[in-house]
Amino acid sequence: MGDYLFSLVLTVHVLVGLGVIGLVLVQHGKGADMGAAFGGGTSGSLFGSSGSANFLSRTTAVLATVFFITSLGLTFLASNKPAAPSSVMEGVQVAPAVEPVPAAPVDTSPAQSIPK
Repeated sequence: MGDYLFSLVLTVHVLVGLGVIGLVLVQHGKGADMGAAFGGGTSGSLFGSSGSANFLSRTTAVLATVFFITSLGLTFLASNKPAAPSSVMEGVQVAPAVEPVPAAPVDTSPAQSIPK
């Protein structure tokens, strides 16, 4: 469940980030109005002469807030992962030691070493 939620929040975070980038690039700066006042361009736009600033700035503010919340959510989800084992053998159960079976006695008398 944790990995699914992290992936979902990360996907929303990336999409909102791209949305904020797009909205900031679409907006025109305050210096652009000065050029329009001297006849350098038209002041009307897709949303009207004053509607674009309100709509785009409010949408950017909402997306920036969602971006901030998803950043905090990703930080929380990433910091609450279970700790990795500190050793390769951590959690491994060792079988009890088995006593070795005594070997058959080996006859090492000098008579055995004489070839026949």
